[in-house]
Amino acid sequence: MREALAHLRKSDPVLARVIKAVGPYRLVKREPTIETLCRSIVYQQLSGKAAATIFARFKKATGRSFSAKSILKLSTEDLRACGLSQQKVSYIRDLAERTLRKEIDFRRLPAMSDEEVIEHLTRIKGVGVWTAQMFLLFALERKNVMPAADLGVRNAIAKAYGLETPPKAKEILLISQRWHPYCSVATWYLWRSLDGPAEI
Repeated sequence: MREALAHLRKSDPVLARVIKAVGPYRLVKREPTIETLCRSIVYQQLSGKAAATIFARFKKATGRSFSAKSILKLSTEDLRACGLSQQKVSYIRDLAERTLRKEIDFRRLPAMSDEEVIEHLTRIKGVGVWTAQMFLLFALERKNVMPAADLGVRNAIAKAYGLETPPKAKEILLISQRWHPYCSVATWYLWRSLDGPAEI
């Protein structure tokens, strides 16, 4: 991590100020499992508090073992009762069914390249590039993920660089070239810069 921080500070004075303001890097790691991907689906387009409540209900409903089988034992009504939208119910069912058929193999993911992981996971209904990137970042701890379409990243860059409007994905990819090969670390700091000093 020292090497990553030294590189980011040296290559980008603006990001250096962000790093100083936020404090130590503390990524909350998640296991590269179906549970983590389900969690990402639940959290899509929801506030953290609302998503956490829904996911806690969903996890409780699956019982002791959170698995493709335990998910598919739940009826649509069971899943809807957890607070999941009809759309997200269909996404989670598709994920569980593909996992059971071995079309999605979580054990293989750590050995895949970032591009291969994205290709593998975006086969699932409702899982786009952003969700796959979150899996790469938090579950597989890949060091060079740049979610250029992420609203938090866009807003943080606008704030840090004094821009009038959040930059578009193409502009972010240009700005982030100087952060390679540690875009994940830069992304984490940008997110936290909107929250204040890191506490997690």
